Amino acid sequence: MRRALRQESGEAEDFTNDLRELSAYLQGTAEVTAQPTVGEPPPMFLLATGKGISLAAELGLPVVVGGPVLHSEELTDMLRDYRRTFRPRAQAAKPEVIISLDIYVADTAEEAQELALPEIWAMARSRETGEFGPLEAPETIRAQSWSRRTAERVEEGLHQAVAGSASAVGPQLEALAERTGAAEIMASTSTHDLQALGELDGALSELVLGRAP
Repeated sequence: MRRALRQESGEAEDFTNDLRELSAYLQGTAEVTAQPTVGEPPPMFLLATGKGISLAAELGLPVVVGGPVLHSEELTDMLRDYRRTFRPRAQAAKPEVIISLDIYVADTAEEAQELALPEIWAMARSRETGEFGPLEAPETIRAQSWSRRTAERVEEGLHQAVAGSASAVGPQLEALAERTGAAEIMASTSTHDLQALGELDGALSELVLGRAP
């Protein structure tokens, strides 16, 4: 019980063992179990932004890949190694790759990038301040003082963003799916305005499904 509650030194730092232990809890095979059990245990997915991809293979987990690694030249090799070294389990018989990213579909590239700016700015600022604050409106962001490094990160983020018109975003998503062999692309889009976010979701749905939600 003390170990389960993280009252023994060092346990919280061992991520691999933490994942194995979490899996045991979900499967009902851990030293501490919850009663009564309810049906099938929920599936586990490992969110990876780099080295975690190989860990997912070692533990036999589906992997959700996101962050800067999506733009790295090493990603293709990392995913190939993930599939090659994957250790099947009863809960995951074969490797599965899901790509998670922000997707901004608007009438123009400029409008799409404007909607992408709040998330990209917040991420860039968090790397300086250590805090990921509420998303701000673009006009509020531009009125603030930007450090040189923040400006570089924002520029890089806007350059890498999947943002533009439907005719531009569609081929980008197709190319990403082909490059990664992903079974699913998960949109984790966010912006400062909830109404605009709903419109973004609708535009993406229309692009992918041919209809609004």
